[in-house]
Amino acid sequence: MDDSSLRRSGYIHLYGISQASAMIAMKREENVELAAIAGMLHDIYTYTAKDSQNHAQHSSVMAKEILESLKLFTAGEIHLICTAIYHHSNKEKIHSAFGEVLIDGDVLQHCLYSPLFQVMDYEKERYEKLKAEFQ
Repeated sequence: MDDSSLRRSGYIHLYGISQASAMIAMKREENVELAAIAGMLHDIYTYTAKDSQNHAQHSSVMAKEILESLKLFTAGEIHLICTAIYHHSNKEKIHSAFGEVLIDGDVLQHCLYSPLFQVMDYEKERYEKLKAEFQ
């Protein structure tokens, strides 16, 4: 990304969601490491292609390629991460417990700090549930 402001916003977004997802995973007894990785990779297509159309689906394909090339993860771990990434934009539906970790991490980052994204009403509802969950 040539624009330093957009690049900075992008890495703040990815790191923030990675951290939020790890925290949520810890609370919900999901895999913290995989949640952090899903958070870092969830928008990879958007930032590499500079295109957000169908970014969740495209990002899941890119994430799979990256994770397979590292040879550090089982097929099941890759599937878990990539399925969560694939569905993370559909925040109005529950897909899986692990997928909810990424979606809620995304929502938490949008609501706490994300200058380029408008917080949607369904995100506000999830945010209120997260505040109650974490007291």
